[in-house]
Amino acid sequence: MVKNVNTAINRVSNELVVMHIRTKIINKAKTLDLKNFDMPEFYSNLENANKEAGHRPLNSLSATFSMFSTIISIVSFIVIIAAISSWAPLVIIIISLPSAAINFVYKKKNANYARRNSKRRRQMDYYTGLVVSKDVAKEVKIFGLADFFINKFKTVHANYFKGLKKLIFAETFWHIALTALSSVANCVIFLYIAHMTFRGELQMGDYTLYTGALNSVSSGVSTFITTTATIYEGSLFIENLIAFMHEKTTVVPSIPEPVIPQRGGHTIEFRNVSFKYPGTERYVTKNVSFTLHPGETCVLVGLNGAGKTTLIKLLTRLYDPTEGVILLDGRDIREYSVAELYDLYGIIFQDFGKYAFTVKENIAFGQLSKGIVEDDILAAAKQSDATAFIDNLPGKYDTPLMRLFEDDGIELSGGQWQKLAIARACYGDSDIVILDEPTAALDPMAEQEIFNQFDALSRDKTTIFVSHRLSSATTASKILVLEGGELVEEGTHNELMALGGKYHTLFSTQAKRYIEHQ
Repeated sequence: MVKNVNTAINRVSNELVVMHIRTKIINKAKTLDLKNFDMPEFYSNLENANKEAGHRPLNSLSATFSMFSTIISIVSFIVIIAAISSWAPLVIIIISLPSAAINFVYKKKNANYARRNSKRRRQMDYYTGLVVSKDVAKEVKIFGLADFFINKFKTVHANYFKGLKKLIFAETFWHIALTALSSVANCVIFLYIAHMTFRGELQMGDYTLYTGALNSVSSGVSTFITTTATIYEGSLFIENLIAFMHEKTTVVPSIPEPVIPQRGGHTIEFRNVSFKYPGTERYVTKNVSFTLHPGETCVLVGLNGAGKTTLIKLLTRLYDPTEGVILLDGRDIREYSVAELYDLYGIIFQDFGKYAFTVKENIAFGQLSKGIVEDDILAAAKQSDATAFIDNLPGKYDTPLMRLFEDDGIELSGGQWQKLAIARACYGDSDIVILDEPTAALDPMAEQEIFNQFDALSRDKTTIFVSHRLSSATTASKILVLEGGELVEEGTHNELMALGGKYHTLFSTQAKRYIEHQ
């Protein structure tokens, strides 16, 4: 009965500890900068923390209690054996020291091996995840990629297991050798006690008492070594969690009392802004300067890799410039409260999120702080031209999306997801609307309808578009043409067409293609 209660308590405690640790990890993750998510080292720390830290603390705690119990037991039996021999307990302890050293050495080697090979473990998880991933299942089937990914998994596992097997065999060899040595020492002491009994110095009952005490000391010392090694190993793996929790957040206000931005129209200014991603030497953005005034509509134009999305990440302070400064209403954006600054933006990235929640929840994520306001949900859906397809869904706005958790979940097309993402941007009460390739998955008619809606929506707001379809740039108050991370042209559509430069070439080429395909 007591054993059952103990088991139940341990299971409950383990679940609580795992939940607590995972909560700490995700709470830490929400504070980290976007640059952390671009660094392989970050994922190594995260993987190590998640893999081991959930159960290690409880194991270490249990081992600590067990260690104290074992010490009491060892001391008690040493007192008994010391009555016939002062050297016997000492021999047992001395013989056990090499075993303790081997335990500690190999626990550290195993922990270091796991830490060094975090990349390989993540690769194995990645390859197996690809084979069972819903997102890429179509390509895996059509292109016959499953065997390729499985073979990649086997190759990485073979390399990982090769080193691990070497460690296991080496540790096992030393344990066998030291166990043999310990057995010889125990045998000598047993023979000594038997000799004393044969000579009549001890009674037969004493033989049973002392040999039992000897066995208890020997097993107790072995348990003590194993337990302390477990605690030591636990501390090594918990270091992974500590390393993750010590990840630094650098996107923080630059002054002790952060400024709260005023709501309304805003002036945005880039002054000689350059940027390169952490750990790289190539500038993605180089010496960019421009100004946007309240209510302006700006379109960023350029080929893939020109630096358009990077500019948006800098403006929204997902990254800080490597050089130069970005001003919002005349102040360095680093002086503003980060959370309050983010509230100014209504944004759709080209790699927007698809969430396994209901339609209304997907829209409400645009400003979760105000909750789900039905009228605003409907208005946002109308502005994004999503009303028609939503009304045809089985549960309309309460329809669960994606077949991950619910049997009646609905899979949307790329264009429908994009309209929901646009609705999300419309839902928030933002001052600056940023659309990074907002209509890439839409047909030209749907695209034009959404641009018409946004013209009405953004009359009093600053709006920034990134679009490869240059027809969206014709009515913009300002066009910024980027090439190789540099701002090469700036002006209205008519001004840039008259200039006959890069924009003229891009627009004319695209217009020619449309005319040829009519």
